[in-house]
Amino acid sequence: MSEMRTREPGEIFGPRMTLFADVLSVGLATAVACLPLVTAPAALSSACAVLRGAGKGQPATAGRYFAVLRRRLRAGDLAAGAVALAGALLFAADLALAGAGLPGAPLFATLAAAIGACALVVGLRACARPESLTDWPGALREAARNAVGDPGGSALVLLAVATAVLCAWMLLPLGFLTPGPLALALTTVDVRWGVTSES
Repeated sequence: MSEMRTREPGEIFGPRMTLFADVLSVGLATAVACLPLVTAPAALSSACAVLRGAGKGQPATAGRYFAVLRRRLRAGDLAAGAVALAGALLFAADLALAGAGLPGAPLFATLAAAIGACALVVGLRACARPESLTDWPGALREAARNAVGDPGGSALVLLAVATAVLCAWMLLPLGFLTPGPLALALTTVDVRWGVTSES
């Protein structure tokens, strides 16, 4: 991603348009891989790994994405997906209870939303970490450190999620393309933090 080649003679689209097309194809592949729900963390982590490889000259294609994902679907990846799904269901149940008019519901809803946002940021930043390919607990530890040490990056992650949700809400078919730009945003935030922390 950092070293963009110039347009070759006779090439219709430049390298930025090629990257955009690659991001959309990886996003569509990620959306399909996320359909069983428990595969969502592994699918998003694989998309981030493929897009991270694009910065090192590796192809960012749906074929490479499925090759990476095929090596990923282990018990640990499915357990991470089950934990993420259980957390999302618990969060939805908590918000439903808060909306039922229980005493202290506004404060509880605010607190639950803050905890949910923090958990979402850490979980998504963990998906962007290279460690997530082999070690989810290590990726979560590093993501939690990054989330605290890089509040600007965490705000960018929340902004990327809000943009993806808004696009899917405005036009439902766009929901199948949003995982690609979301993975690109997560990868960029992680690479940005790595460069910032080294300098």
